[in-house]
Amino acid sequence: MPHRRKIALATLLLTLCAGTSQAAPPATPLTLQSVVLTLPAETGKPPLTFTLGDLMRIYKVPGVSIAYVENNQLAWAKGYGITAPGSTAPVTTGTLFQAASISKPVTAAGGLWLVEHGKLNLDSDVNQTLKSWKVPENTYTAKAKVTLRGLMSHNAGLNVHGFAGYAQGTPIPTTEQTLDGVAPANNPPIRVTTVPGTECIYSGGGVTIEGLLIKEASGQRFEDFMREHVLLPAGMTSSSFDQNLPPALAARAASGTHADGTMVPGKWHIYPELAPDGLWTTPSDLARFGIEIAKSREGQANHILSTAMTREMLKPQCHDTPGDAGGVGLGFGVGYHGYPGQFRHNGANDGFESYLFMDADRGWGVALMGNSDAFQSIYPYVAETLAQAHGWPYPSKGMPLSDKLTLIGAKFGVQAALASYEQARKSGVEEANSSVPLNALGYQLLGDGKTDDAIRVLQRNTVLFAKDGNTYDSLGEAYAKAGKKDLAIRNYQKSLELDPKNDNARVQLKKLGN
Repeated sequence: MPHRRKIALATLLLTLCAGTSQAAPPATPLTLQSVVLTLPAETGKPPLTFTLGDLMRIYKVPGVSIAYVENNQLAWAKGYGITAPGSTAPVTTGTLFQAASISKPVTAAGGLWLVEHGKLNLDSDVNQTLKSWKVPENTYTAKAKVTLRGLMSHNAGLNVHGFAGYAQGTPIPTTEQTLDGVAPANNPPIRVTTVPGTECIYSGGGVTIEGLLIKEASGQRFEDFMREHVLLPAGMTSSSFDQNLPPALAARAASGTHADGTMVPGKWHIYPELAPDGLWTTPSDLARFGIEIAKSREGQANHILSTAMTREMLKPQCHDTPGDAGGVGLGFGVGYHGYPGQFRHNGANDGFESYLFMDADRGWGVALMGNSDAFQSIYPYVAETLAQAHGWPYPSKGMPLSDKLTLIGAKFGVQAALASYEQARKSGVEEANSSVPLNALGYQLLGDGKTDDAIRVLQRNTVLFAKDGNTYDSLGEAYAKAGKKDLAIRNYQKSLELDPKNDNARVQLKKLGN
């Protein structure tokens, strides 16, 4: 079975993975033919390059949209690909995507507007303000209370990391049903699970409470308040928190796509949890929001917040790592890697992923959106390519060996991927001491219909890691897909022999009549 890496897609404490080296494009919009990733090849051979088009094809991402900021101005924006699998409609700069968790810092700007206008308090007990629903008291709240500052900085001790959304045509819960985890809500009750103020715990549940505070304090629908006091002042005219999009915007909306390239049924999910997940927008509009915040920090915009409040928004409130210079501000991840002016957030709803990065000290940034669950595998390279092309500081780290192998295998073939793996083993790369990289490569090949190549790779894995039961489980799946029943049974049995707790092997053997 495939090894599953846990990726907290909604987390704003994002560390981007980048390639070993990048090619620098001209200071003009990228094209599908622009090289955005370069990997080393076998010794003595030229580097392996990947274009934006290559990555979209490999990861089955139908559409991508990019906006690039320089000197605190939108320098260029461009769409790539199509709005839905099988469509002929091109992605343009006006195509809307679900921003997912980038809704959170936009929501925070609305909450801080209310603070500045005396309708909310950052540091008082939110139960003093909430009317239709209260945060249930327990042993944790007896020691400290939930505050708006804590909600915005993920430091309020609340649970529920994120939300799954609702398929079109299914019952949609009220805010109160969501908060209490009552049907038709599909999340557990949102509750304080640790002492507020003591730990960074990313909580979309907490931001849902923030949204209720905004609605009740403003006396308006959340969607209307945010449009009037945040979206329009920032120039975000192609953005809306309405889940029933106005016809003019709905006509421009992309369709969500799963990582296997199939479209989300009904085109997209509904997210009634508006504050943490509900924003529809474009990269250009996200860039405008980033520019507004960056310039307001220096007293040059202030269409939403004062300079003092903007600086408070971008000040670390909660630190995910002891001693880290950065952390979580009021809505954004802020100030990592010694660059206090940098702020960012990423997002992932079903079928959509997005990323906003800004450097207020240098006036540059990038907003990237894609209509695919696999877009996270592309946008780090695009962001770093743009940064390196223009000499901007940008956080990155090495690409996992598994990702390298799957990319090389997809474009250059299994022999090139295996050669890269053997070179990693000889070079003492720690990841090569695990069965994970070849397992990932094998499943990538299976997914691409290259069953014989997958068997070759997974066989190699059983030789190198003969005591790892999962290697035989994976090989058994490949043989089953190839119609080689006897070999599949033999490998599933070997997997169970090594790992008696492997329920998957037991289930598959039953299916194979053994």
